[in-house]
Amino acid sequence: MAAVRERSYIQGNTVRKLDVARELEKKPRKRLSNAARKNREKAGNMSAGYVLFLSLALVAVGWILFNYIKLQADITNDINQISSLERELNDLKLSNDEEYNRITSSVDLEEVRRIAIQELGMTYAGEGQIITFKSENSDYVKQMASIP
Repeated sequence: MAAVRERSYIQGNTVRKLDVARELEKKPRKRLSNAARKNREKAGNMSAGYVLFLSLALVAVGWILFNYIKLQADITNDINQISSLERELNDLKLSNDEEYNRITSSVDLEEVRRIAIQELGMTYAGEGQIITFKSENSDYVKQMASIP
């Protein structure tokens, strides 16, 4: 009896190459020139001074990056603190305005006028009773002697 060989087919980009080893053997290897070989050997060997220089450069870059990140974090914290203080200021302004409005709305000016005139005997100023003074300061006038 003849042995029947089964074949499985794979389609697409997953198809395997059967003789990879044979294909590698077919490609000729390039020979490196002496100059290229010497350059590769020099690149492989680093002197102690060069390694020390690279190490110091790495430490310096790490220190700079650490300080940069620290400054960024400090700036972020400052911004958050400023925004919380601004929120607190706005809340205080709002509560102050509300309290001021409550106080001004609770004062009845007609009642103040009635008490001043009837109970305290105050009257409105007459024509010749108002005296105007010139002041260096526009804020207030300090009386040093009695007014005639």
